[in-house]
Amino acid sequence: MLSAVNHLLIGTSAALGACVVLLLVALVGMVRRSGRRADERVETVMHAVETRMDELAQELAGAVARAEDESRRSRVLGDIAGSIDLDEVLARTLEAAGGLAGVDAAVVRLDAQEGAPIVAALGLPAEDARRQAISGPPDGRPVRSVEMTYRYPEEAGDDLVRAGLAVPLTDDLRPLGYLGVFTRNPERRFADGDMRQLEEIAGRAGPTIENARRFREARQLADLDALSGLHNRRYFHETLARDVARAHRYDRRLALAIFDIDDFKGVNDRIGHLAGDGVLAEAASRMRDAIRTADVACRVGGDEFAVIMPESGLEQADQLVSRIQLALSERPIGVAGRLYVSAGIAELKAEDDSIGLFERADEALYRAKQAGKGQAVASAG
Repeated sequence: MLSAVNHLLIGTSAALGACVVLLLVALVGMVRRSGRRADERVETVMHAVETRMDELAQELAGAVARAEDESRRSRVLGDIAGSIDLDEVLARTLEAAGGLAGVDAAVVRLDAQEGAPIVAALGLPAEDARRQAISGPPDGRPVRSVEMTYRYPEEAGDDLVRAGLAVPLTDDLRPLGYLGVFTRNPERRFADGDMRQLEEIAGRAGPTIENARRFREARQLADLDALSGLHNRRYFHETLARDVARAHRYDRRLALAIFDIDDFKGVNDRIGHLAGDGVLAEAASRMRDAIRTADVACRVGGDEFAVIMPESGLEQADQLVSRIQLALSERPIGVAGRLYVSAGIAELKAEDDSIGLFERADEALYRAKQAGKGQAVASAG
């Protein structure tokens, strides 16, 4: 792109040079003459040269502006495909769409086979973005674009979305959802040029979004323990390290609870390992129901579990242990009967790293097992 600008500069400079040469030739010829007519001819030539130079300068400025715009668009489109992280890809897609002239907001809506669609937005609150009903015609027929116009009562106010334009997001002709842009300018109308630019962005974003979504799904499967459905040990240690670093950076609280099912070896010996796996799966399901949405539950060993608790201290961790104790013991799990757990809990301290926090909770669990089953012990460290 820079070479194209250089070619324009060279071409324009050559044209300007040619004009100067012609001017000199004309002036030399006129110097040999004298009188009023020669003066008039010099003035005419000078005016013509000045006019042409102004025209060339305007052409050059326009060409440079177009080249810079094309360079920016190419860079933005290239950035979309420069990541495999779904959140990053969506953010770059929204940035590209939001950069179009007269656009105040952009929304990506991805259809989901199960559950709610994925919605990401730029320039709109998340709740408002989820309310934007971007979809095709009632018969499901594919369309090239969807245009939206919003009309309000006169007393509704000024800072409102007035119009929108959406184009399908596809991957190898398979529909993924829609990319939409919106304006708050009541005079703005989206035209064919806007649609072509939005289609260009959607065309680049569609396959990249699908690849990122598949990567996320594969990563999520890799992060799960197949038996319990909870996160696995690797995910636990990665998440604990990240949450400890975040808690230190922002001076937030963080608690950790580690659980061990009491006498589970005896359960396996009595009913067999295959039936014991079923008991573990049911116990994990009950644990999942007992924790908060923000908590992260993991299976870190055979019958050992851990829960990372952001924005929490020892009091909240102790309450969690009580809920899990109740969930496992209030009714039998098959032939295994009622289960009980021992737990060690610890709250993040200024000197802790993730390993130190884990070791303190694990040491508290050991003391809970030594003190008698079905208890929770807090780290004294």
